[in-house]
Order: sequence, then C-alpha cells, then structure tokens
Amino acid sequence: MDCLLGIDIGSTSMKAVVYDIQGNMVSHASRPQVSVANNAERPNWQVYLPENIWDGIADAIHEAVAQLDSQTHIRAAAVTGLGADAVPLDEHGAPLYPFINWLCTRTTPQFEWWVQNVGLDKTFEISGWQPFVWSTVLRFMWLQEHEPELARRTHKWLVVEDFVNYQLTGKYSTDYTDASPTLLLDQRTLTWSDELLGLAGIDRSVLPTPQPSGSFIGEITEQAARRTGLPLGTPIFQGGHDYLVGALAAGAISPGVFLDVTGTWELVITPTVGTTITPGLRERGLTLEAHAAPGIYCLWGGGTAASMLEWYKDQIGLGAGRDTAEAQANIWTRLMDEARASSPGANGIFFLPHFNGTACPDLDPRSLGAFLGLNDTTRQSDLVRAMIEGLDYGFLNMLQAVEGGAGQTADKIIAIGGAIRNEFWMQNKADVSGRPIHVPEIEEATALGAALLAGTGVGLYRDLEDAAQRIHKPGRIFEPNPKLTSLYAEFFDIYRDIYQSLRGLNARIYDRFRAG
Repeated sequence: MDCLLGIDIGSTSMKAVVYDIQGNMVSHASRPQVSVANNAERPNWQVYLPENIWDGIADAIHEAVAQLDSQTHIRAAAVTGLGADAVPLDEHGAPLYPFINWLCTRTTPQFEWWVQNVGLDKTFEISGWQPFVWSTVLRFMWLQEHEPELARRTHKWLVVEDFVNYQLTGKYSTDYTDASPTLLLDQRTLTWSDELLGLAGIDRSVLPTPQPSGSFIGEITEQAARRTGLPLGTPIFQGGHDYLVGALAAGAISPGVFLDVTGTWELVITPTVGTTITPGLRERGLTLEAHAAPGIYCLWGGGTAASMLEWYKDQIGLGAGRDTAEAQANIWTRLMDEARASSPGANGIFFLPHFNGTACPDLDPRSLGAFLGLNDTTRQSDLVRAMIEGLDYGFLNMLQAVEGGAGQTADKIIAIGGAIRNEFWMQNKADVSGRPIHVPEIEEATALGAALLAGTGVGLYRDLEDAAQRIHKPGRIFEPNPKLTSLYAEFFDIYRDIYQSLRGLNARIYDRFRAG
C-alpha cells in the first residue's frame, strides 16, 4: 500500500502522521513541544531548543514508521509547521543560538525601531504583512545587536520547518509561505526584497531561495534514515506554513471560500488572485501573502486563541492540577460542561483575548487580556463561558475585517484545527457569527495538507485539487441559533468597546512588566 508522511511542527506538539492515498490515518506519533525560558532574570525570553525539535520529531517519525507493516510503503514526505521562529546555523549546519519563539517579547525594541524607521505602509506595500513583535527579521536584528559574534558566524537562517528539512536532506530550502512572515519577501516578485534586506542590514546569502510549496527538496540522507526509520532515499518535498498547508486538506484553495483555522492561533483566511496590496487592507489588520496552492494568494486576519484556554486549564481549571489523573484526562469535557452551566452572555462577564497582543483589526502588541464585569455572583462557569465567547467575538471581529477586505460575505465557513473537536466552541462560534460552521471529517489537517503536497510532488495525485477531492469527507455542520445570534450582536457591541477603553492602561502595564 502506498502511503504519505505528513510532519507537523507545532507550538504545543510535534507530529508524524502516515496517511493512505484517500487521506485516512494509518499511523501516527507525537512528542511535546517545550518552550524554555533561557534567561532567569527575564522570564518573557522564551526559546525552542533545536536539539529538542529534531530529537522530538525524529522520535515521532520513528514511532509512526515502526507501526507500519511490510506491505506499507511511504512514497514521500513533507514538513509543515508554525513558521517565523528561526535558528541561525554556522557553516557546518550547527545551531549557533536557539529558536527565539513567538511567545518571546525580547524583540519589542526592534519592533518599535521597525515601525518608526521602515514604517507600516512600506512593510505592507512590499511584504503584504503587518509587523509583529515575533516577525523573523526582528530576531535577526536582535542577534546582530546582542550577539554580534554569533551573527557574524551565521551561514544560514532557517525557520522551524526548514530546519527539519535540513536535518532530513542536508539541503537548505524554504517556500513562499515560510518566507513571508520574515517581512523580507516581496509578494509581487516572490523573491527577497533588496530594499527591506538593506534596511535590516541582512545579507541575502544567509537566506535560502524561496520556492513554491510542493517543490522537491531532496532525498533523505543515510544519517536521517537511520535516525527516523524512513527508507533511504525517501523524497522530501517542500511543505509550508501550517495554516496554509492545512487549507489544502480542507479544499480551501478557491476564491470565495472562507476558512477558520483554530489552534494555538486562530486565523480567518480566504483565497484570492493577484497581489492588490492597498493601505485599506493594512488598516483592517489584514495580511496578503502567497498561498501554499500554486498561483494563489490569500487574505487573512489572525490572533492567538486556544493557548489562552490552555492557560486557563493549567492555571485555574476545575482542579488546577490538584485532581486525580483520571479527572485531568477528562478536563476539557468537564470545562465545556461547566461553560454550558452558564447562560449566554456569561452572567455579564466579558473576556478580552489579548494575551499576546492583538493584530486584527487593531495592530497593538501592547494590548493584554482581561476579564471584565466580575462581581460577587460570578461563578467559575461564567469565567469559562466568557473565555469561549470572548474568543468568538474576536473571531467575528476578524471575519468582518476579512470580508471587508475581500469585498465578499462569508455565507458559510469551513473550520479546521484542534478546536473542531470542541462541540460547544464550534456551536458558540456559529451562534456568535450567525454563519454555519462546516467541519469536514479530517484527521490532523495540517499534517494531511503536507502529505498532499508530498503526494502531488511524487505523482500520486494529478494536482492539489485532485488531492483535495480524493480525500474529501463531509462532516458536521453547526447551524446558528437566530435568537442567540441576535443576543450576541448586542454583547458584541460591548466587546468592541473594551479594547479602546483599556488600550492606554494595558500599554502602561506592558511597558512596565513585559517589554524587552
């Protein structure tokens, strides 16, 4: 039986998933991703260790491969992942410094320099992106300023998935979707921008040449074959940034389709054609970039999402780590049951989901999270429900921005990501937005999208449209409750005022406790 391997390097876990040609999961394994504070005096300085990433995913691949019988053959593989987080390598391919990850705030001064000296308009006009505190170019600049000797010795910068591809093949590579969040890719030419490179003081030679997702990188090396259990010579194809690779598995590669990807981050995406980059898109907090599908671009808005629920689960939860192992295993079911016990509107409690700032429709890295409306009748169930509702108000905010930027209305929304397993969340998303939420039957959409790129590259599918049709399985539709949608429209008006009301205070708190 011919199979394909999708490798997904996420911010909470690293997965290796083997699929048959119809998109059915054959085997899988995972390892946890660990964020490390690498400066005791600065807990906000967070990194991923390169050795942990390679060892973790190599072990996961080995375990997934070991589950296969002798009649199952992995024809090809591709890697997807969280993008943006990058590692500097020396001339021998050895890491010089860990991945500064997306949770780290050390690059706040570089972000401010970029906004003041490069500017939002120029950045967007060339790259199609908004600058974020975690934008890759700012990590480059931080290393140049604080570790100049390491910066001088840097031979190549590779984002997470490109680092894994290098470990597998010994080849330096990247694709358009992973090059985009560096802020250095010219979206019109899909090449590195000499102007932005010059402003950042970065030599083009340290960056791999961008190519389309699905491009052939190389065959797995003898050393990587021994480490992972993959057959020597297995072809490795270029994957890409996780949310766009996941869109392939959902079939969201045609203009007019709206996709919601909800995991650690939430993004609302719609494919588009051409690169009509206008200030109006930037002002809505949107990003325009090349898609993982060939010849297609996409428009999206996003922000952090499930990471805040993970925080609540770990720090407060229903037992906050004090329950039995059995109770902890069922914690998500228990939390959602708790949320259902509260009424729509969460007894007047509102949650601002800005733990990592906000980007769409307002670009503000200094915004912080908040619960509002707390009083002596507030119950734990109100807090849980308020978090879900706050995330869905944030989703509706992003959806309206994307609709306005695209000049189209989303009559329905396809949803993928880890959150689709949470029925309460999906139903509330439909009720808040007033749109049907379609959840296709997909096992690990981002890993499957990577497998489809590999399968198309090796010739098992005619093209990505053929691949998406071959693996498509209709799932569940969450229809909105019109009465609740009307009620939530009233609450949404309150939600939209919260950010502006807290903006100044949050900036003062951020500058005192989190900046740098």
